[in-house]
Amino acid sequence: MSKMPGQPQIRTHRVAFIVYDGVTLLDVSGPLEVLHQANRGTPRYETVLVSPNGGTVPTAAGLSLAGTVKPNEVDELDTVVIAGADQLAEQVPDDVRQTAAVLADAERVASVCTGAFVLAALGALDGRRATTHWRHAETLARKHPQVNVEPDALHITDGRYVTSAGISAGIDLTLALVEADHGPEVAREVARELVVFMQRPGGQSQFSTAIATPPAKSDPLREATAAVVADPAADHSLPALAASVAVSPRHLTRLFQTELQTTPGRWIERVRLDRAQQLILDGHSITAAARRSGLGSDETLRRAFARHLGTTPTEYKRRFQLTG
Repeated sequence: MSKMPGQPQIRTHRVAFIVYDGVTLLDVSGPLEVLHQANRGTPRYETVLVSPNGGTVPTAAGLSLAGTVKPNEVDELDTVVIAGADQLAEQVPDDVRQTAAVLADAERVASVCTGAFVLAALGALDGRRATTHWRHAETLARKHPQVNVEPDALHITDGRYVTSAGISAGIDLTLALVEADHGPEVAREVARELVVFMQRPGGQSQFSTAIATPPAKSDPLREATAAVVADPAADHSLPALAASVAVSPRHLTRLFQTELQTTPGRWIERVRLDRAQQLILDGHSITAAARRSGLGSDETLRRAFARHLGTTPTEYKRRFQLTG
């Protein structure tokens, strides 16, 4: 592309997406669309799909990705993006790990969702901060204890490695890459075009507790959990909660352990933490968030943040403020 005298040269970044049978479609199409929109008017990115064997790759959604190439058919990459799939949390196939290993010398290596399991399998995340889909964060931490897993973050950059939370968070990640490459104005224009946040308010845990809790089979447990979600700051001591659903504290504890594999106290604390996070994002002070969520004091809130999110309320508030 010709340039007018004095006009700055815009670097074109080469980005490869690692795909494979059963890959999550949005993990690929979301980031690709961000880069496509970033190219409007000015070419900024060249993209290529790379799979272990090249050719056509079926996705988990039933649609296929055509025209993928083998890893030895690409070179001089600026960024590699490893897309995710549910099966990666169970086991990373050898051909996917080998494909990533061939391309892992790129200047920047990113993963979407469970793509982090591929990087972890390569040892690339050892001693680094990383994230993945909230549903698989505990598994990542257990399988790879050398990785500092932060389950609440939407995306994390540590050195040349960038990891993101689940599925749609790949869009958040790619917007951050565009901002790093070409500045906030370009990223902001892409976000406007896609009708998404430039920087989404909140971490992924705002989606986790209520959604992750399966519907209770027993009426008392269903009534108890609904009461807590409706008003986390109310008196939900074990005796009070059990009395409200007409069962004994011992029986209610047994229901929580049998159906939700946790205790009433732990589950209630997590619901209250979710509410505190949202209050902080809505502009309330940390003290007000602690009180209105039912956690009570700043210190109790701080301990809950450290225990579940690995951060502090102040850092959480700073991290998820919208870009101006």
